[in-house]
Amino acid sequence: MTTHIHTWVGVGDEAHISVEVGGPVAQYVNENLGTLVEDGVASGIAAKDYTLWGEEAEAESKIRLNWTELHESSREILPQLDQLSTELLAEGKTRVVLCGMGGSSLGPEVICATYGKDLVTLDATTPDQVRDALAGDLASTVVVVSSKSGGTVETDSQRRAFVAAFEEAGLTPKEHIVVVTDPGSPLSELATEADYRAMFYADPNVGGRFSVLSAFGLVPSALAGVPVYELLDEAAAVAGSFAEDEVSNPALVLGAAMADPARPTLVFSTQGSDLVGFADWAEQLIAESTGKSGKGILPVVAEADAPDAGLANVTDTRLVSLDDETDFDGVAVAGTLGGQFLLWEYATSVASRLLGISPFDQPNVESAKKAARALLDELPEPSAPAFVDDGIEVRASGSLSLDGIDTVAEALVALDSVLDNDGYVAVMAYLDRLRYASLADVRRGIAARVARPVTFGWGPRFLHSTGQLHKGGAPVGVFLQITGTFAEDLAIPDRPFTFGQLVRAQADGDANVLAEHDLPVLRLNLTDASQVERVRTLLLG
Repeated sequence: MTTHIHTWVGVGDEAHISVEVGGPVAQYVNENLGTLVEDGVASGIAAKDYTLWGEEAEAESKIRLNWTELHESSREILPQLDQLSTELLAEGKTRVVLCGMGGSSLGPEVICATYGKDLVTLDATTPDQVRDALAGDLASTVVVVSSKSGGTVETDSQRRAFVAAFEEAGLTPKEHIVVVTDPGSPLSELATEADYRAMFYADPNVGGRFSVLSAFGLVPSALAGVPVYELLDEAAAVAGSFAEDEVSNPALVLGAAMADPARPTLVFSTQGSDLVGFADWAEQLIAESTGKSGKGILPVVAEADAPDAGLANVTDTRLVSLDDETDFDGVAVAGTLGGQFLLWEYATSVASRLLGISPFDQPNVESAKKAARALLDELPEPSAPAFVDDGIEVRASGSLSLDGIDTVAEALVALDSVLDNDGYVAVMAYLDRLRYASLADVRRGIAARVARPVTFGWGPRFLHSTGQLHKGGAPVGVFLQITGTFAEDLAIPDRPFTFGQLVRAQADGDANVLAEHDLPVLRLNLTDASQVERVRTLLLG
């Protein structure tokens, strides 16, 4: 049986999407491709067959499959979007700020970065990051408030802050705010009442993480200057091929490779691809879609030559150029941006069928949100730390014990000691991801030390991504939470809590839900900005 599979689709002799699979994972692909073809999985997805993922998943699947046609249906908003873009440009409103979380922010961030267009992505509740977004030239700013549910607490808080800032600057907020949401949502009603500059409705039968080719992905990207019709054309060029029940279908090949039970972790690296930050978008799609019922695929956003890419139960997953020739034990994917968005959506749906789970719900994301809301209602005082090491407050929850330990270094060793051979480490940093970007370097250092997969996520954005897999997937993770109470706080207009209290409630709520699952959590709260570098040094080892 072949140990190398290479398939591609395109127009004529020009490839638009290429998928290569080599090594042991190719055997699993070969063993399952025939069944996927016989069962008509690819054509069934394209035809919106909501029975593909089992009876329990039918109700949710029935209202979540319109993503398969967004490359055509989304074109109806392009004339309105072109007109708005022209008007804003003529008025000098060229600074675009996106207030959104998860599927509302990750796609536009990738699109704009890949096209080299400026976009301020505000998917944070840390006071400094919000304050920095507010500090730009407000007269030239248009704010895209993006929320599928219309009730996302982070997005609503950010909107309130911008409304107040516009008013304080003597500007009319409604002239600077554009809304993207589902029809009939609370945000839709608020935008109508406030007479905001424009409102774009997304298809309610598309889930957030599958919405990149809808108004959620297109509106902020177009306002930032991206020719978004190109994305739709790129997806349309390959959509027909992804719907074919053929063993050469790249979506079936990639989906089968993702679902290999012997390798439940994908370690992503960008090696030659010009798609900037694509793995961050794929991370949410995969983790939130598959991480439930004690199963799931763990996506790890890593660097080239990552120490955990070569582990036995990991698939080395590389994003490469269409011009590259690859020959290694793993998966290499190349192609246009719009085509890859659709490819990974199909592949994730295929993998979910093989795993026997529904790709369209996210029950544990909701549990963390509820825990955070409860803490915001009560605003309790923080629990006493187990100990304080030179200003760093250390706490443990779940199955982690710190008995007899009184230093951060020893606590980190204790966390390492409860990591199983089939487990992973998740670092969750509720800090300003722009100001302290170098902290993410610890991912590689920890992976080299523990010889296990390591994920790094910025809070609260990861709650809308890998947060689902942390609680709903296989219970093999160990968790390091890093928070900070050193930044100057920032009020949220007409709310009984501040941004500082909001981000603390999100961190505490997440830790509490992990503890309810008896998962080990080490919590480091930094009381001075200088401690960020100290913790970074300790983690790098």
